[in-house]
Amino acid sequence: MRQLINCKGQLIDLSIPKVMGILNCTPDSFYDGGKYHSDALLLNQVEKMLSEGATFIDVGAYSSRPNAQNISEHEELKRSLNAVQLIVSKFQEALISVDTFRSKIAVETINAGACMINDISGGSLDKNMFATIAKLQVPYVLMHMKGTPKTMQNNPKYDDIIYEMRLYFSEKIANLRALGVNDLILDVGFGFGKTIENNYTLLKHLDLFKCFDLPILAGLSRKSMLYKVLENTPEEALNATTIVNTIALQNGASILRVHDVKEALETIKILQQLPK
Repeated sequence: MRQLINCKGQLIDLSIPKVMGILNCTPDSFYDGGKYHSDALLLNQVEKMLSEGATFIDVGAYSSRPNAQNISEHEELKRSLNAVQLIVSKFQEALISVDTFRSKIAVETINAGACMINDISGGSLDKNMFATIAKLQVPYVLMHMKGTPKTMQNNPKYDDIIYEMRLYFSEKIANLRALGVNDLILDVGFGFGKTIENNYTLLKHLDLFKCFDLPILAGLSRKSMLYKVLENTPEEALNATTIVNTIALQNGASILRVHDVKEALETIKILQQLPK
């Protein structure tokens, strides 16, 4: 499996899994929406995540929770650019990923100092995204989502979710490779157009996506597939997050995308102690 990705000329080795810290610059994200409403709070959170060992900071300026409010490209750009510019000004070595499905946001934030694009739509919501990534030559997280953030949980159905998603990835990867995109990371999209049963099927069989010889990102942090099963809340789902992150790592995940960096790093360190 390809273990190296190139971030602004720095080769990141994913043979030992890495942590991506979530930085939501939105008022309505499901767990931490509105929490970083000032520049100082935002920078404090970035400093905390970097000090705890995050390799990547993932800036999100468009809430992708189910039934999320659509916001304009202008508003998303304003939020994401502000965050990227703040981080770059204080933490010049930080590796910033930007969570967006819009190609214009990708261009502007990469030019501002970000180094990776994390696209929940896998290029499905902006026909220019793949060509833009090829031109920018940055790592690209290719995620699977059925529908849009507003519609994705409206009774999603699959005949064979593993087969259908492997077909989806094979077609998307072929298109990206044909355009000359080098650094790809796969994300099965836990919670994006999936039932709870679908999510746990994907978690159990995550290793079946290693057939593409690409790093796998797992985004499970505090999601409804955890707190709905436990009948609690996102705020109470840290222990469950650690459990599913452990399973994801054992099944081939190379990047954990999380709200809680310290606990994710501890999970990786403990699993690294197991004999090979």
